[in-house]
Amino acid sequence: MKKPEILICDHTIREGMQYRGVVFTRIERTEILRFQESLGVDISQVAYPSAHESEREMLRWMICLAENRNYRLRIAGLGRALIHDVDQMIMTNATEIQIHAVMTDRSADNRDGHLFLQSLETVVHHIRSKVRSARISVSILDIGRTDPEVLKTCVRFLSGDLHVDMITLPDTSGIMAPNLIYERIRDIAAMTDGSQTKIGVHCHNDMGMATANTVLGAVAGASFVEVSALGIGERNGIGDLFLVGKTLKEQGYRLNLDTDNSELFREYYSYIDRLVRKKTGAGILDYNTPFFGESMQTHIAGTHGARTYGKDQGDLYFLNVLCGKHLVRNYLEKNQISYRTQWLPEIVNEIKDTSASLGRSLTKEDIIEIVKRIAL
Repeated sequence: MKKPEILICDHTIREGMQYRGVVFTRIERTEILRFQESLGVDISQVAYPSAHESEREMLRWMICLAENRNYRLRIAGLGRALIHDVDQMIMTNATEIQIHAVMTDRSADNRDGHLFLQSLETVVHHIRSKVRSARISVSILDIGRTDPEVLKTCVRFLSGDLHVDMITLPDTSGIMAPNLIYERIRDIAAMTDGSQTKIGVHCHNDMGMATANTVLGAVAGASFVEVSALGIGERNGIGDLFLVGKTLKEQGYRLNLDTDNSELFREYYSYIDRLVRKKTGAGILDYNTPFFGESMQTHIAGTHGARTYGKDQGDLYFLNVLCGKHLVRNYLEKNQISYRTQWLPEIVNEIKDTSASLGRSLTKEDIIEIVKRIAL
């Protein structure tokens, strides 16, 4: 069965401004936007206009920039589900309008719950009266702390009565596990099946589950994911743009995101890392970063030596007691150490014995010495 299309909203700029006091300049935001366009991002959330006039003007400027450069991606602002906030976006000529509202602890059966839904209705109608071509996304905070039945009532109202374009269900508190996200999104996506409303997912990384949660949300039926470069975002961040996109694409989901262009992704991630390092003193692209970290180049266990695991982006080998024939052969050939094929089992055994006796991985000089001894 053909897998559905998934829209990608990159929150690197807006979420990045909530990471350890990072502030992106206009030039930096422009460069981030260039990467996003080149990589096939669908929507970029670039500003929170109601926070300050500088954010409002930034949104206006970036909308003009994208239009002047004929960018395919759409530029979005974010605000609360208030007339004041949406007016701040409308005056920038925004058509991609994203709002958020807190549903937690409300009951759809009491007066407070009804007032909440009425306020959303007022805001949505206000947007449509001002911007005929508006695409409206409503985030309901938060999927992990809201009663499931209350959440369903809200989704049913937004999709069935108001016909909003997108409903995002964020795990803003970062407490959900992948199986729980899957179950919750599956049930809600089933409710909106056949409607024009897309269900989105936005997961925070407090428990280290954001990327997995985002993927499982899409598998469960979400057709809109909110992610960022290197997962940058408030507190411990959100789902990772590349990892989510690549995982979904490899399972047959249709995305505009060009996950095959790993070198451009590497440039994008390195750029974000440099900015963060300059502004905070500590980077976020480190040795153990999935896919792009230097540890992806290291090989120790013999079963990994045939390069059927990980990404081949240049190799760094550590030969110790766990090495195998594939790994040792690759090491010898890469380092242009001459040997005869029939020597390989003995070389491997000698490396293991020497590593065990020395209590460390072996150096290139150690390996050369072992091969010389065996050649005698």
